[in-house]
Amino acid sequence: MINRSVFEFQLLGLDDVTKEQRFVLFFLTLLSYVVILFVNLTLIVTIVVEEKLHQPMYIFLCNLCTNSLYGTAAFYPKFLFDFFSKSPTISYSGCLLQAFVIYSYATTDFSVLVLMAYDRYLAICRPLDYHSVMTKKRIAVLVFLSRLVPLFCQSAVLIMSSTLELCDNHIQKLYCENWSVIKLSCSSITNNNIVGFILIFFYLSHNLFIVCSYVKVIKSALKSKEGRTKFTQTCVPHLLCLLNVTCALMFDLMYARYGSASGLQSVKNFMAIQFLLVPPILNPIIYGLKLTQVRNMISENCSY
Repeated sequence: MINRSVFEFQLLGLDDVTKEQRFVLFFLTLLSYVVILFVNLTLIVTIVVEEKLHQPMYIFLCNLCTNSLYGTAAFYPKFLFDFFSKSPTISYSGCLLQAFVIYSYATTDFSVLVLMAYDRYLAICRPLDYHSVMTKKRIAVLVFLSRLVPLFCQSAVLIMSSTLELCDNHIQKLYCENWSVIKLSCSSITNNNIVGFILIFFYLSHNLFIVCSYVKVIKSALKSKEGRTKFTQTCVPHLLCLLNVTCALMFDLMYARYGSASGLQSVKNFMAIQFLLVPPILNPIIYGLKLTQVRNMISENCSY
């Protein structure tokens, strides 16, 4: 058995990548990270600076973009460094920390999207109650909980993973994630599996809540031209973001557990990083293009 106190994992995701391919992939990865930083910071700064955007929906959007910066910071700097290493490694504690940050980022996205759905439900279905319900204090509490609950859930997963005795140190991915560590265990992982599935269903239930709220939103929106306009401008980008995040994360979770071990490593690598690449880029772009107020504010700031 391996002593966890001196343990180091080997990340094997780049093993089959040639030197020439690494050079190209390094610059593509760097470009992707620069784009992620630019589009998310642009939206965050615009919302923070412009008082007209200090509204619940934009505050939640700002939280979504901040979360993207938090999650991608746990992956891209280390991944860029690994291109220059013949055999990328990561310490035991560093591995658990990376897995914790990446998956708390992913689950926080779901929590924030639920808040945005609730905000749209109130704005369209109960407009007269909107300002009395969405007070500054309530918004602060909701934002706090949207970050606290995922941190608590991932802390439970992290504690359970840290108690396992491991018999190997090879991770067939570009980064550390909980399931890859659990699979290296010498003992039973039944409890870890049960907790993992409970969390998967818990966050999938967020989607059910959003779908139910949108059924009511659509019914209400169809009754008036103003409601249809609100739905098109604010709800459509939210649904696109939800679809984006759900598909990307479910691909990763299902492929990690049930994907073929004999598949092309390049395909497995793409499946593993897409939720760290696609949502952080597309979410702010979707909102920046679809929300008229945000788009106008960005245009005005750029003109100066």
